[in-house]
Amino acid sequence: MLEFNSLALLPSIQQAIADKGYKNPTAIQAQAIPHVLQGKDLLGIAQTGTGKTAAFSLPLINRLGMNKVKVKSNQVRSLILTPTRELASQIELNIKTYSKGLSLSSAVIFGGVGHSAQRKALSKGIDILIATPGRLLDLMSNGYIKYDQLEVFVLDEADRMLDMGFINDVKKIIKNLPPKKQTLLFSATIPKSILGLANSLLQDPVKVEVTPENLTVEKINQQLNIVARKNKPNLLKHILMKRKIRSVLVFTKTKRGANKVVEFLEKNKIHSAAIHGNKSQNARERALNSFRSGKMKVLVATDIASRGIDVDHVSHVINYDQPMEPEAYVHRIGRTARAGREGVAISFCDETEVKLLKAVERYIKLPIPVDTGQPYHIDLNKLPAAIKKKKRPSQNHKRATSRRRNENRAGNKSTRRPAKRPSRRSGKS
Repeated sequence: MLEFNSLALLPSIQQAIADKGYKNPTAIQAQAIPHVLQGKDLLGIAQTGTGKTAAFSLPLINRLGMNKVKVKSNQVRSLILTPTRELASQIELNIKTYSKGLSLSSAVIFGGVGHSAQRKALSKGIDILIATPGRLLDLMSNGYIKYDQLEVFVLDEADRMLDMGFINDVKKIIKNLPPKKQTLLFSATIPKSILGLANSLLQDPVKVEVTPENLTVEKINQQLNIVARKNKPNLLKHILMKRKIRSVLVFTKTKRGANKVVEFLEKNKIHSAAIHGNKSQNARERALNSFRSGKMKVLVATDIASRGIDVDHVSHVINYDQPMEPEAYVHRIGRTARAGREGVAISFCDETEVKLLKAVERYIKLPIPVDTGQPYHIDLNKLPAAIKKKKRPSQNHKRATSRRRNENRAGNKSTRRPAKRPSRRSGKS
């Protein structure tokens, strides 16, 4: 098995990797790093949890560290574009860890905070800039960022950029980048729109792909809990109080749902916090820092906000709501079993979510084992009638309904008292 010390990385980077306790690179790292070190463009297809941040950050730091350049004011040597604030912050944390002792400058810019500190950092010139699209475009349009010294461009989570509506912003940014550069594009999936972007952006790229099926089977103990919707909060409380759980990520479908889960847990004296788009950046950072440090063991998140939660010690993932897209299931459970550890993924399924569950099982190509021992278990076949496919009304039924509606309207009109007309006075002219 390949080891990190066999890769042509600087001694200080090797030491940083060893300090983190890593010995063997993940599949995406082992396949991607040698090509990136050679200066090749790369298309990496890998799910969350595969270690792709290190797959691009390690060779990027190595390149910049080997070739020290004085960065001019407002210039950047490398740009990492990513969809969310949390992911941008997490990437910067990894960059700082792996570049320790190399005197490389890095900065992260995103919306939701003031401009002044970001403008000040850019004015000195930056070796590695990590940014989200909106704030980056804003600073570019005002002349605070220049790309004459750009050597490497990394587009991370490209499919999520598309999902979040950032693809046009991404294209605008790309138009401002110099044609001569090394480009790395990473995506969990490769829809036609992303493939088209990759073809226009990458020059003779190497393609590296890690399949999601291996991720869901090998390291993660998956469990399914069939439960009535009304009992989901009580089941969550039961699991958190009865099991030895060090740290758990709870995924909900909506921001409102995340807030309701936190309110319920706090009422039951289980310390937790939510992160989603309606939370301020400071609140999100506080919650993440508290979770990373172990002061808080339960973090509740929506799918978009969860990108960037890269915490090695997550022991459990709980899918409180089934994901709307089956691909999101792999992203979610990939938050556990990090860095070679084992993990547990527990999914709830209520009477309204059976179709979503079946879509997930088709996607991962295996049934998720059902936990029949939990106190709120119900037989999948005995779920309320809400799961049954609603019979579509026939055309005759539709016409009859429409006719009754029209008759009711007509009847309402006929019963209305006609407006009084002014009486005509009779009399001689």
